[in-house]
Amino acid sequence: MTERPRIILDCDPGVDDAMAIITASLWTDLVALTTVSGNVNVQHTTENALRIRNLLKMPVPIHRGADRPLAAKPVDARHVHGTTGLADIDLPLGDSEPDSINAVEAIVELTRLEEGLHLVPIGPLTNIALAIQLDPKIVQRIASITLMGGSARGGNVTAAAEFNIFADVEAADEVFKSGAPLKMVGLNLTQQLQMERSHVEVCRSFDHPVGEVAARLIEYNLSVPRGDGLSGSGVMHDPCAVLAVSHPHLIKSEPRQVVIEVDGKHTRGQTLVDERSKNTKDFNCQVAYTIETDKALALILQAVCETG
Repeated sequence: MTERPRIILDCDPGVDDAMAIITASLWTDLVALTTVSGNVNVQHTTENALRIRNLLKMPVPIHRGADRPLAAKPVDARHVHGTTGLADIDLPLGDSEPDSINAVEAIVELTRLEEGLHLVPIGPLTNIALAIQLDPKIVQRIASITLMGGSARGGNVTAAAEFNIFADVEAADEVFKSGAPLKMVGLNLTQQLQMERSHVEVCRSFDHPVGEVAARLIEYNLSVPRGDGLSGSGVMHDPCAVLAVSHPHLIKSEPRQVVIEVDGKHTRGQTLVDERSKNTKDFNCQVAYTIETDKALALILQAVCETG
């Protein structure tokens, strides 16, 4: 690569969010971290972002965002990520407060100051939808919204819906209708990227604090029962969205029309991907289908190694 992409990482840390932050810290220029309620409440996701920033010694601003979905009742994934969201690892908080408590305004202002930023939401899309509501022209200024969410087939929180979309269906609907340059990195791709026991030992072999934390995150991910039929799988969803921006050649994507099912009794939160036609003139999204797994895993491990 000749130029590092500049990104705003919108996150709800989160075990795999933490690994995504580590990955982004090496392979992208992080303009800001913004937090949102999702895997756990926004107080915990913000504190976890502060903990990871402190661990990595990153001079990156953190802006606290939405504390609930646009319309629905909040849901969380504490059963997957631990009570406070970071695999119950006790990391020093460092700075006790975020740089601001208005992530939406920060996203809008940063994209006004610099065109061509990538928004990389790896949690529910609440902050992104609110930013588009505040300034609809944001979709013309950004390089992409590359999201971890949805799926071209099936879900994990329900048979139809993936967690990040299900957690704020109305926000996802607004984002997918916004006309923004979208790339959906969903379960159908992320479930191809699994970290195993051997990766725990590799991270520990680096013999530094970041490596130890990464090892414990992977161990936790391997041990916790999951609700998606992948018990102990070690799937690392969120780093895939970062790599889709930093190393897009590793991921095969196709243009598709994607709509969010808002009202379905059994399918609320489904990302319905129209596979019927190869006519790309009406597509609203690039849908990611495959990833070069070995190369992607090597990039994640390199980030763990070099950020320690």
